[in-house]
Amino acid sequence: MKPEDMTDPTQEPDSRQNSSPAHPPHPAYAAHPAHPPHPAYAAYAALRSTCPVRPAPGTGERPGFLVTGYAEAREALGDSRLSKDTAAFFAGKGSRRRLHPAVAHTMLASDPPRHTRLRKLVTRAFTTGAVAELRPFIARVTDELLDQWPDGEPFDVVAGLAVPLPVIVICRLLGIPQHDRPEVQRWSGQLFAAGRPDVVDAASHALAEYMTGLIATKRRDPGGSLLDRLVVARDGDDRLSEEELVSLAVLLLVAGHETTTNTLGNALLALLQHPAALARLGADPDGVPAALDELLRFDSAVSTATFRFTTEPVTLGGTDIPAGVPVLIALGAANRDPVRFPAPDRLDLDRDASAHLAFGHGIHRCVGAPLARAETEIALRALLTRFPGIRLAVPPDELTWRPTRLVRGLESLPVLASTP
Repeated sequence: MKPEDMTDPTQEPDSRQNSSPAHPPHPAYAAHPAHPPHPAYAAYAALRSTCPVRPAPGTGERPGFLVTGYAEAREALGDSRLSKDTAAFFAGKGSRRRLHPAVAHTMLASDPPRHTRLRKLVTRAFTTGAVAELRPFIARVTDELLDQWPDGEPFDVVAGLAVPLPVIVICRLLGIPQHDRPEVQRWSGQLFAAGRPDVVDAASHALAEYMTGLIATKRRDPGGSLLDRLVVARDGDDRLSEEELVSLAVLLLVAGHETTTNTLGNALLALLQHPAALARLGADPDGVPAALDELLRFDSAVSTATFRFTTEPVTLGGTDIPAGVPVLIALGAANRDPVRFPAPDRLDLDRDASAHLAFGHGIHRCVGAPLARAETEIALRALLTRFPGIRLAVPPDELTWRPTRLVRGLESLPVLASTP
């Protein structure tokens, strides 16, 4: 599930950003030789060491501030003076984007009391107890997907497991028919097409229109899915508007699989590149749950949190930030802050990494974190149990990463392994 801050298309940086040498690109957009194309952990470290809160380079016509320190990021995530109401920020600014309103103005792009009201409606679907009931289904789907791994041949963990598993789970929760899932998944992925505003905008309309039709179907023929329950709430005391219903449906769909897909791929790659950690968990797959926090910290699926802006002057980390400017919180950088996590570039399964910010912090902390953890844990445990000796099928520098600016995930992860 998407961490606190699922990538929000409304915060895609303006393509007209200043590219002069005096204004280098935001580190999250730059290439890094070990982890292309982002986040640039070395660049983040350099920025953080001199000033953990600073004017953000490369933001062109929308100057803002970049937060790279852990303490400062945690403080910013919980500061009510940093608004997520993008509609208020962009009002009257003449944006050229054509996102569907139900996608542009999601629960993530809202403040209390609206955010509180909407979050309350979906929280109970992702409690620890509710997720526990889903675990047998998640395990069964995982096994069915891994059964398709051809013995002795490369298997793309992203295409064969990390993408379909969370898609199947969230579509089941929302009651999306199986025959619609491939197209819905394609539209969801297109919302993250960096540098392609036309593609993002078109996908937002396609998803919103699909959900509008699905909601109408469920209103005529109710079922037992989470979306059915939201439809009832809309017709009851909660009085969700049609736009709110569509917006929640789109958000739950996208947040329900994008981050889990990237988290699973990033976590497995980290293990494959750290033989001692891989061997340790391979010998004891029951240790996967305890290792999850460190894996989440080490390579966060969301490198930069979604859009926030100051509603009044704020002093953060000793830096004065004026009112009305964007604040970019680099979660990937914060999780590599040596002040909070000594030797942060080392994967250490004995580290207490429970305070990581991969799922955010504060009122916008990922509502679906329990589901994301369960899916990642079950999938990793199954991979390590069923396929000892799992290893990369290509050199690490041949791996390709999704061309997105705010989330970090592999396009493919080909591996080899033998069955016991």
